[in-house]
Amino acid sequence: MGINLQKGQSISLEKEAPGLSKVTMGLGWDTNKNKPSGGFLSKMFAAAPSAFDLDAACLMLNQNGKLEFMVYFGQLNSPDGSIKHSGDNLTGEGQGDDEKINVDLSSVPQNISKLIFAVTIFQAKDRKQDFGQVANAYVRMVNSGNNAEISRYNLSTGYPGMTSMLLAELHLENNQWKMTALGEGSKAASLVELSQSYK
Repeated sequence: MGINLQKGQSISLEKEAPGLSKVTMGLGWDTNKNKPSGGFLSKMFAAAPSAFDLDAACLMLNQNGKLEFMVYFGQLNSPDGSIKHSGDNLTGEGQGDDEKINVDLSSVPQNISKLIFAVTIFQAKDRKQDFGQVANAYVRMVNSGNNAEISRYNLSTGYPGMTSMLLAELHLENNQWKMTALGEGSKAASLVELSQSYK
């Protein structure tokens, strides 16, 4: 079992998994089970989908905290090949990680000092959805070599009105990678809007 991180807590990858070079950041969440109840409208829309479409991304920041590139469902691989997205999961159905981002730490360009893992709710405003309604969301880091979980951060349900989340970051400190649990919500309506704050 990996380390269960609290918001703001950091761990050293070198300390927890010496020699680690390839990790997978897995994101999971539960679909929204709430449906209208009672009356004609309930019967009319009983079959309407109520799943949340969460979109994960990795923001690659330079030493000045500026965005160099973003890996997400619209751009699955970084130009250097160090970051690879598993593809978009539209519903969150099923067990285990719903979306994965693979990171080859040994191949991350030297000008990149921080990787931020974020997630937004697709069309959140139109669907009237926010992170106060998402259940059992988490981000976890796995050793890609042996699939051993290194750390996990379980999000609380205390983010009403927030449509985007900064989940965790990997950053270089004294030439060693560290992971920090962020848990910072925002009202950015899309990954593109979220990335604007790093331009």
